[in-house]
Amino acid sequence: MKRLLRVLAWLLGLAVVALGLLALGAYVTLRASLPQGEGRMALKGLDAPVEVGRDGRGVVRIRAQSLKDLFFAQGFVHAQERLWQMEFQRRVGQGRLSEVLGEATLAQDRFLRTWGFYRAAQEAYERLYPEEKVAVDAYVAGVNAFLQSGAPLPPEFRLLAFRPEPWTGPDVLVWAKMMSFDLSGNWEEELLRHRLLARGIRPERLLELLPPYPEEAPTVLQGEDLRLPLNREEAPAALLQMAPPRFMEASNNWVVAGSRTVTGKPFLANDPHLRLGAPSLWFLMALEAPGYQVIGASLPGVPGIVIGRNDRIAWGVTNVGADVQDLYLLEDVEGQGYRYQGQVLPYRVREERIRVKGGREETLQVRETLYGPVITDALEDPPKTPMALRWVSLDAEDHILMAYLGINRARNFQEFVAALGHYSAPSQNFVYADVDGNIGYIAPGKFPIRKEGHTGMVPVPGNGAWDWQGYRRPEEWPQVLNPQEGLIVTANNKVTPEGFPYALTYDWAEPYRAERIRELLLAKEKLSPADMQAVQQDQKSLLFRDFRPVLELLNPLSERGRAWRERLLAWDGVMGQNSEDALVFALWYTELTRLPAQEVGEAFWDEPRYLLKALKEGDKNCDQPETEYRESCLDFAALALERALDRKEALKVRSWGAVHRAVFPHAVLTHTPLKRFTDRMVSFGGDRYTVNVGPFDPTTLLMSHGPSYRQIVDLAQTEASFFIHPMGQTGHFLSAHYADLLPGWAQGRYLSMAFRAEREKVLLLEPGR
Repeated sequence: MKRLLRVLAWLLGLAVVALGLLALGAYVTLRASLPQGEGRMALKGLDAPVEVGRDGRGVVRIRAQSLKDLFFAQGFVHAQERLWQMEFQRRVGQGRLSEVLGEATLAQDRFLRTWGFYRAAQEAYERLYPEEKVAVDAYVAGVNAFLQSGAPLPPEFRLLAFRPEPWTGPDVLVWAKMMSFDLSGNWEEELLRHRLLARGIRPERLLELLPPYPEEAPTVLQGEDLRLPLNREEAPAALLQMAPPRFMEASNNWVVAGSRTVTGKPFLANDPHLRLGAPSLWFLMALEAPGYQVIGASLPGVPGIVIGRNDRIAWGVTNVGADVQDLYLLEDVEGQGYRYQGQVLPYRVREERIRVKGGREETLQVRETLYGPVITDALEDPPKTPMALRWVSLDAEDHILMAYLGINRARNFQEFVAALGHYSAPSQNFVYADVDGNIGYIAPGKFPIRKEGHTGMVPVPGNGAWDWQGYRRPEEWPQVLNPQEGLIVTANNKVTPEGFPYALTYDWAEPYRAERIRELLLAKEKLSPADMQAVQQDQKSLLFRDFRPVLELLNPLSERGRAWRERLLAWDGVMGQNSEDALVFALWYTELTRLPAQEVGEAFWDEPRYLLKALKEGDKNCDQPETEYRESCLDFAALALERALDRKEALKVRSWGAVHRAVFPHAVLTHTPLKRFTDRMVSFGGDRYTVNVGPFDPTTLLMSHGPSYRQIVDLAQTEASFFIHPMGQTGHFLSAHYADLLPGWAQGRYLSMAFRAEREKVLLLEPGR
């Protein structure tokens, strides 16, 4: 027996060694695909040598002798560092995830193919201006140069057992379409209102459940800043019978004139709030060529810089949320088509073949109308009436890339505005500052002209009576240069003041972040760069300030409830990650959002102004159907506090950050055991309405969206500016730069946003044969 045990122990030890060697071999193989950062590489397609510098944090600075070579090198470097991310993004846009991921993504591919993002990208590529096409083609050539270089592919390709196809021009443009989709949610709001009305909720009740933007809340432009004639377009009567939308995902930017700064020159700050993931959405880099010098945040898969500065100007963006989508209710004539202007028009049917990993192929029949695709065919729970989508980003012509190439090298506000004349969608709040001391703002985009009575808030009949009448001219877009107040703040709040001649949308985010930013900026006579950082990192909750009077009226149901009521009344409202008070308030507010669940059919209804009015004035939803007692709304609030404290005890934690964590999942490997190597999670503070935003899932309390990039530019000394993004510069999970920026991002630190770095590793790209 002892001899047998010794043999078994020897065999087990041998197996452990073998497994260790296999693991080591796999590790060595995967590490071989790390990007080359030093030395020389010969690449066919370059006209002259290009220097690619990488500093100690992996920030890339490219120096080329022509724009063509610059964008070629940018494509090459993006592919070096983020090829898998780029591959995943283009497959999303193409609706081809199922080819490599199988049945799990088939429903998503059906949805994406129905919308036709990639078809729109192909049409747009064929219509590019020559300058745009040169940039796109050079960038694509750089990506393909990497694919042809012989460098090992990132680990995901080996793990999923496929090789990427060569890149093409539409692959670049499709990601811009997908970003436009992510930031254009009006179609969902129209469906929401349609569904609520179908549930029997009356229009006047919708106005209570979804209160309109407050009249006293700040707008981006002030009345005295208007540059258009004040021929006010009255809101159609139908607007008064329809409710505005729910919360829109957040971003902040602001610009402060030199009259308000310690340097005498403007400051510009920006932090777009988007989905968090591994790797980051953005890639930090500086691009230099004759007549072109720009630094900031680039999008892997797209040439140029999206947010940043050059040597003379700086800019930042947040989402306007302009209504550039409409749903049209179709009168379906079975077997023949749909009725339009008294005639029955046949659907144009396009066939989409979706290949699924394993060999199966599915054929999808997509119905097209004069408006666009019938997108309700792709919904899991479609409404009874089919609806077609009209959306500017599906137009055949789209020159958004031309706009960004122009602002990258703009020298003043006039050139900046002229460049944005090419802009399409998604409409963004562009704030501007320059070294001459000017500050400005413009909201560019293709804004539809609708007929009187068509608000764009609910689906309308697709019979030809409600067709768009064209787009607003660029000279009609909201804009201002050097406003009297000396500052401009945008936080997805309402853009235009009373008296503006037309409506961009009736969908605006709650004004809490805009109010808090303005409060902080106006609190000091002169602001410093450190003040800009403090504003970006601020997590004081104006939501709590609004709900504190409810606590004062509350009659808690238990001794612990009374103790916490007093404690919260003494709290400063800062949603810090180490705060136990923040944890209890977040849990209490989450329980309050359950108030109208039975009426609206959703577990949580995050509409603070509806909740405030209900708790102060009463509401039919406060009476709980499961009890015999007739509860008042303050009774409901007291019960919500008890439920929150029960939940806190079940969580067994004593700080907000212990459960409120920012999560960074890998798009694919998060669903495998390898998530332990790829995914990241950090404690975070804030909530949906703080400046340093921390929106969270009400069930898990985890944060999947947040500040995806931060920058602060000092126009007095631009090389002293700052930027950062979460995770790291590379998408390779075995690299030291995969997540090295995450601790600094979470703790409110920044990197130097400078064209020159003290220490760089240099890779020289040379023309090859």
